[in-house]
Amino acid sequence: MRIKHIVFASVILVSVAAFAQKEELKKLRKIYDKDIPSASDFSDYKATLEKLKPLAVEENDKIYYDYYRVNEPSIEIASLGPNVTPMQLAKFLQPKAIIEMADVYNTTLNYEKKVGKKVFTDDINEEIIALRPMLINGAESLSKVQKFKEASDVLYAIYKMNNKDLDMLFYAASYSVNANDYDKALDYYYELKKQNYSGEGTLYYAKNITTKEDENFPTKVIRDIAITAKTHTNPREEKIPSKRGEIYKNIALILIQKDKTDEAKKAIADARKENPDDTSLIISEADLYLKSKDYTSYTNLVNEALAKNPNNADLVYNLGVISSEGGKSDEAENYYKKVINIDPTYFNAYLNLAELRLRGDEKFVTEMNKLGTSDKDNKRYEVLKTERNNNFKSMLPYLEKAVELKPDNEAAKKTLLSVYNALEMSDQYKALKAKM
Repeated sequence: MRIKHIVFASVILVSVAAFAQKEELKKLRKIYDKDIPSASDFSDYKATLEKLKPLAVEENDKIYYDYYRVNEPSIEIASLGPNVTPMQLAKFLQPKAIIEMADVYNTTLNYEKKVGKKVFTDDINEEIIALRPMLINGAESLSKVQKFKEASDVLYAIYKMNNKDLDMLFYAASYSVNANDYDKALDYYYELKKQNYSGEGTLYYAKNITTKEDENFPTKVIRDIAITAKTHTNPREEKIPSKRGEIYKNIALILIQKDKTDEAKKAIADARKENPDDTSLIISEADLYLKSKDYTSYTNLVNEALAKNPNNADLVYNLGVISSEGGKSDEAENYYKKVINIDPTYFNAYLNLAELRLRGDEKFVTEMNKLGTSDKDNKRYEVLKTERNNNFKSMLPYLEKAVELKPDNEAAKKTLLSVYNALEMSDQYKALKAKM
């Protein structure tokens, strides 16, 4: 009898708890459904969430507790009405909060699909559509203040809300690269590759008659409706090219950055299959072979790049940089001089030519410092001093041209000042110093 009494009592306790849960869920739903909840509604919402938290032990209750919990900020924003401040709105749009919301929304959608009962599915889908432009604008604002990691997190959260929105994953990867978060970027690019994402499409534009500005429409049908309604004119379309080549290229470049040479070679090969005419890919591959000291492959790729675009100053300049970094100074100098022949205003080519000559200064200084005071050493010192001065004189035209092209460039001016000083060109030194 005693045992039965205890069991009976526990059943009553469970029943009371279950009843309480249902009451809390009903109360939350009532506030949630209000278009404009009051401040007291929001206070009740928070208090009810606290009451529900220890009671939500079953899967159904946990799912909906979490759903109401992540919507607490939106209830707060709604309760503030027109009095909401940018700071309060920014709190709602924090990347961490958005990612958590995305996870909870996905969990809720999957659960309702599993049980075959829509409670919040339609609300979630509508909210994802409504939030998307606001979140994209938030990500753009973060990127403008160099918060690339946060911008990437926001865009990834949009993708998490709708895993068919691969454009957002692509841009999240790009921002991760800007944030130097190469591991995350690589994960995103691999996922895009796995999904066979291309990003190809068409943008539909028309000019707003009132603002006189071009506006982008999500579909041709909606754009054409605006034209028919005579709110817009001048319809035009713009093709979005495939992003596959860029994806493969960035995978390869990140792998190079991480010193994963074999994986990078395979990724570059994939990238070049997608973009056979992209000379930047050839440069990247040439750089890879130069770093691995495969000079034959390097030379073949350099010749291939030049054959495709012999008068592209940027291409030839990049080949000069690769050669310079690989210790091939003479080859680098030839490339930089070729750049100047193609484009006499190419600032970096002049600066890098001077830098190549400056590298030679170290050997003069090292030997001069080792000399003693004997007649033999003194004679050798004078020879070295003359050779050193000749080396400085050889770089003068490049540095002076660089400063002429970019008078505000501090690096060029400081280097030129040092050379004037070494050559005891006091008048030129004073004139340039006065401009700084």
